[in-house]
Amino acid sequence: MKTSDFDYFLPEELIAQHPLEKRDDSRLLVIDKVNGNTEHKKFTDIVDYLDENDFLVINSTRVLPARLMGIKKETGAKVEVFLLHPSSENDSWECLVRPGKKVKEGTIINFGNNLFTGEVISRTDTGGRIIKFFYKGSFMESISQVGEVPLPPYIKEKIQDPERYQTVYAKTTGSVAAPTAGLHFTPELFDKIKSKNIEIAEVTLHVGLGTFRPVSTENILEHKMHAEFFTIDNENTAKINEALKKGKRIIAVGTTSTRTLESAVANKQVVKQEGWTEIFIYPGYEFKATDALITNFHLPKSTLLMLVSALAGRENILKAYSEAVNEKYRFFSFGDAMFIK
Repeated sequence: MKTSDFDYFLPEELIAQHPLEKRDDSRLLVIDKVNGNTEHKKFTDIVDYLDENDFLVINSTRVLPARLMGIKKETGAKVEVFLLHPSSENDSWECLVRPGKKVKEGTIINFGNNLFTGEVISRTDTGGRIIKFFYKGSFMESISQVGEVPLPPYIKEKIQDPERYQTVYAKTTGSVAAPTAGLHFTPELFDKIKSKNIEIAEVTLHVGLGTFRPVSTENILEHKMHAEFFTIDNENTAKINEALKKGKRIIAVGTTSTRTLESAVANKQVVKQEGWTEIFIYPGYEFKATDALITNFHLPKSTLLMLVSALAGRENILKAYSEAVNEKYRFFSFGDAMFIK
């Protein structure tokens, strides 16, 4: 199977540059995964497609203010540090730095007028740095004072309210990108869903920077997925397993929830766990827990486009995407949504 099999034409003006004023005002393309038939709705109409036999799984990760601007202690030169994820050493993180060539081992970087500092411990195999941070109190509180929530590279406009790049149910900080399918939900919409006796479980998968990296090999089997950290606690494991036992339709909100479910399931049961997943889902994959998916529109030739194609069929998805382009849907992180039922 070739990466080029998952390409499509997208006019640049359809890439959404900002969120809508109301989260659930976005459009919703509904696609039947069996026959490929489509319907055009508003996201608030998602309630009409759900009943008490359905079970939603959401990803409650929260986006980290991962982009930090610092000053090299010895020269006063500016350094940009992008937090990726904690390393094995206490208070140390794997980071990207710019300009990388001038940030050597032993470099001390000051942040926020000496609010906290970082020392470059080592280089990584991929050209990043391991940085050990020194601070008073909470590290998360420290970086929240100086850090910025990073936006995907295809968004050129500055977001006015950083909370609009967080889901309303975001809890556990650790992602460098939002699980964007969840951006459409509002508390009021959740109230309507719960009023239909639909249960909801929370999982956590911290989205990594690799989510923006294109597939660089033409043969998709040669592509290596980036690892992302996930966790499912006892309470939500029990909820999901009860839903599986009852034969409920498991609806994942977002590809991150899907990857978490499919990484944790074995013998038709989800296992309580935390760890790293490199699961790569593409056509031919047999889903073990996920029956339906609420998702955004994804980049051409991306692993996420391959995942939705695995659930609904490549031809069905590409046909639906072509229809969305013709109907001028808004694409990517701040764009419109799709429900694969």
